[in-house]
Amino acid sequence: MIARRAILLLMLAAIPARAADAEASAPIAALMQALIASMKGGTKAPFPQRYATLAPVVERAFDIPATLQAAIGPRWASLDPAQQAKLLDVFRKFTIGRYVDNFSEYNGEKLVVLPETRMVGTDQVVATQITPGHGDPVRIDYVMRRDPTGWHAIDVLLNGSISQVAVQRSDFRALIGAGDATRLIESLQKKVADLSGGTLS
Repeated sequence: MIARRAILLLMLAAIPARAADAEASAPIAALMQALIASMKGGTKAPFPQRYATLAPVVERAFDIPATLQAAIGPRWASLDPAQQAKLLDVFRKFTIGRYVDNFSEYNGEKLVVLPETRMVGTDQVVATQITPGHGDPVRIDYVMRRDPTGWHAIDVLLNGSISQVAVQRSDFRALIGAGDATRLIESLQKKVADLSGGTLS
């Protein structure tokens, strides 16, 4: 894992930045705008209402099925279709619910897409920055991949290097066995319930 991450970082460092591809950046720009609006709205609206507002934007920005399969790894193929569908459903709720929960209060933050991107193979890495009202800015990069429906994020890199998919793969490994995702599904269901105050299941 460490060696693979080191190779990825070397690849990212070796590829020069270039002007951002407008098509690749557009879903993330829309996400940033929606998150700011959600933050400014605060928690006056019930969680399910805020979830319903953010859900289509998050689903447009991310390839959630591809992200889940990358996080599960080879064991995905050993799951029966019913468990795959159930796991995808709760992972989608968890992904969206976490954005709703994390971006529910506005204190002068600025969320911007930075003007340059870099290539990793055929993927584009779109850089963003969250600047709090007080404190240092945080760099969050989105690894974008193109499919027949357009560009979608397949991973998120905190501080430009820490892979969310890699972190999730490490977390999920202890909860999933060959052909059985019951424990992982239950764990994600609990997280969704906690995020939503029990309003989503």
